[in-house]
Amino acid sequence: YDRYQVAYRNLYDQVSASQEEPITSQQNREIEDAAWDEVVNQVLIEQELARRGITVTEQEVVQAARFSPPPDLRTNPAFMTDGVFDLQKYQDFIDNSADELLLLQLEAYYRDILPRGKLLRQVSEGIYFSDPQLWHLYRDANERVQIRYLPLNPDLRIPDEEIEVTPEEIEARYDETMDEFAIPARARVLAAVISKAPTAADSAASLERAQSVRQEIMEGADFAEVAARESVDDGTKDAGGDLGVFGRGAMVKPFEDASFDARVGQITEPVETSFGLHIIQVTQNWGDSVQARHILIPIERTDESEIALLTRADSLEVLGESLPLSEAAGRLDVAVETADLTMEFPFVTNAGRVTEGVDWALQEAAPGDVSPVFETTSGFYALELINREEAGFLPLADASPAIEQDLRLEQKLDMAELEGQEIAQALRSGTGMDQVALDRGLEIRTTELFSRNDFVPGLGRQNAAVGAAFGLASEFSDVVLTANNAYILEVVDYQPADSLAWEAQKQQQRAALTSTAQQTRLTDWLDGLRNAATIVDNREQVFQAVEDAPLSQGFPMG
Repeated sequence: YDRYQVAYRNLYDQVSASQEEPITSQQNREIEDAAWDEVVNQVLIEQELARRGITVTEQEVVQAARFSPPPDLRTNPAFMTDGVFDLQKYQDFIDNSADELLLLQLEAYYRDILPRGKLLRQVSEGIYFSDPQLWHLYRDANERVQIRYLPLNPDLRIPDEEIEVTPEEIEARYDETMDEFAIPARARVLAAVISKAPTAADSAASLERAQSVRQEIMEGADFAEVAARESVDDGTKDAGGDLGVFGRGAMVKPFEDASFDARVGQITEPVETSFGLHIIQVTQNWGDSVQARHILIPIERTDESEIALLTRADSLEVLGESLPLSEAAGRLDVAVETADLTMEFPFVTNAGRVTEGVDWALQEAAPGDVSPVFETTSGFYALELINREEAGFLPLADASPAIEQDLRLEQKLDMAELEGQEIAQALRSGTGMDQVALDRGLEIRTTELFSRNDFVPGLGRQNAAVGAAFGLASEFSDVVLTANNAYILEVVDYQPADSLAWEAQKQQQRAALTSTAQQTRLTDWLDGLRNAATIVDNREQVFQAVEDAPLSQGFPMG
């Protein structure tokens, strides 16, 4: 329980520090699940350390403490010299410190982190990227080719009437590929959403505030001082709102127009953009560029509006406990709409991602039940379950049109392959590509230079056509088939990857790939431990026991 609370608090503080808005109930639930996962991983790692007999010696702790300080101590001003971490200052502190608690905390840190480092090295042992592997990856990203090509476009050029697909073929393909027609569990719900977006009254109040700030400057207040106090643009407020020099196209249109229209020194009226309300002063104007500073006033709910919003959400929850959702929402003038929710697509208009709601609808509710009010960053919402469909498979009748289309395309590709072979033979016999295109009513297309990893308009990404472009040994390719088209290719330009540039960055490339591969293997290894373990989530019972325990008794450990 204590370990979970520490993990939860750390994650909660991280999320809270990363956003201005309060943490929503949905975010809180995600934090709780993340803390649970972290504790589970900690336990599994401890079990694995014990199973492997991985320990740490006194000498290893001392050595790490002297030469590998924890990240937070590396940024401690007490150990800095001219803004740079000073290892000698840190070591002098360690050698002479009388703070036994800190030293004990350091020892505990290394006794925890060092065995984990050994475990990571064991888990990731054998990861090595050879020079040929590195060159292959570098080449794929940096070798470039330009081609002309003939797309045969069989699905467009061959009429459906020329293709026969039987019901027996459709049913056979359905049986072979049934997994592709799996459909997830789905809940149909009524949804009532109370948006957190500022109201018209809030916008008016924000405009009034911006005009008041502008008037303060007009009456003699220092622009930079007001910006430091009032602006919510953290990137410029401490610099007096200075945006530097910018040209046309660098800013959103309303801001750009106001900046280039303003006289030098003029304090503009508030200019509204998607970021809020800007009070702008242009300090230089060269015609094609300007230098300006601004104060950004947010368009946000007032305190009174926020209280009204929370009161409305509370009222919806109270009414929903005894009334159908449509009636409860109607009393509060909240619109209700129907939504289909799945775990893969848990979205409701104006509420956004409704993870808590879809969990409730799929796992807890019965038809006719009304949920509590849940919260997202966009709004408050309540649901009423209409019906729920369990996971299953799309019926053959519903899947048949898509299967028939796939089978038709396969036959058309076979026909296109035969045509492509005829075209390739004509090209090898000396007929030019332009003449072949004219004779057969085809269009020649030309690409820009591209690498193996690029998306190529007209060709796609990382498919047979892209690969064939880099493997052409003769002037023209044979017919090249992809999932939905057939091509004849001709190389126009080729730029090999620079082997000297690769050599110069090879070690950094190897280090980056190794680090990524280590993290991937560790993640896969942890997933394997979790899959093999018996993990029981007793949070509900534990938290209930904590709530029920008398304050004088404390947490019941038994």
